[in-house]
Amino acid sequence: MDIKAFRDNLSKYAGYYNPGALFEKIKEVARKAGVKLVYIALLLYYATLDKDIPTKDRLMILAALGYFILPFDLIPDALPGGFADDTAALVYVLKQVWNNLTPSAKQKARTRLQEWFGNVPDSELKIPGL
Repeated sequence: MDIKAFRDNLSKYAGYYNPGALFEKIKEVARKAGVKLVYIALLLYYATLDKDIPTKDRLMILAALGYFILPFDLIPDALPGGFADDTAALVYVLKQVWNNLTPSAKQKARTRLQEWFGNVPDSELKIPGL
């Protein structure tokens, strides 16, 4: 799926989003997907709770998180490289909304990540292009 098609289908995927399903998906894939993907998902999740984030950004985030939760997608998660499409969607949206993320959302994501994985070096969380 190219970026234009992804944008055209945002509302379709946003319908799958809910916080409980998101956290279950994160726990399920944490070891397979790695800490960086979990951190990105947490950044986006906490951004949705921020009342100051623009509605357009919130909709993009909900769509990307909905796609992440979706049990069937372009590349099945059980296959090697199965999170590539999920990662691409989350990273794309994170880059789109990065300038609107608040320090509070970033801190909450970092705190939750530490609860789950302990102290993770910043170098492991660096996202290219941000």
